Amino acid sequence: MTAGNISGDLVRQRLQKIREEAEAGGYLLNPDVSFVESLVAGICVNEARYGYPACPCRLSMGKKEDDLDIICPCDYRDPDLNEYGSCYCALYVSGDVVSGKQKIGSIPERRPSRGERMKKTGGVFQAGTLPYPVWRCRVCGYLCARENPPLVCPICKVTQDRFEKFL
Repeated sequence: MTAGNISGDLVRQRLQKIREEAEAGGYLLNPDVSFVESLVAGICVNEARYGYPACPCRLSMGKKEDDLDIICPCDYRDPDLNEYGSCYCALYVSGDVVSGKQKIGSIPERRPSRGERMKKTGGVFQAGTLPYPVWRCRVCGYLCARENPPLVCPICKVTQDRFEKFL
């Protein structure tokens, strides 16, 4: 299949899979169905073009090893959700966006330049030298290392306020 002939069936199948994974992980998709379908079509085009589902809102390098951080869902989804209420492309949104309490706005690019990304690869971290704090869900024990805890625990579905800094 080439990028030029992405079928509606393929887009619907991918959207169904994304919806199921989002729901299972406690994430919400943008309520604008046609917008979401266009994003999912872009993911399908990128997968046909590159062999992996790169985020449609960022420029792919065309080499999976260089784009691991932007394979949907990208590495920047959760920090963007925490800070801005939606991810960079607005596929994933917060409950406040879905309920209308918050509007989706412009989100600055978090992805480091290719040169900065190349410097970060290959390192082994020792205790006490992690670049991010480790958060622990007080309910189920789920651990994650990043700037902030997730909005919803992907395991037990409790909210962000049930996390504590672990390391």
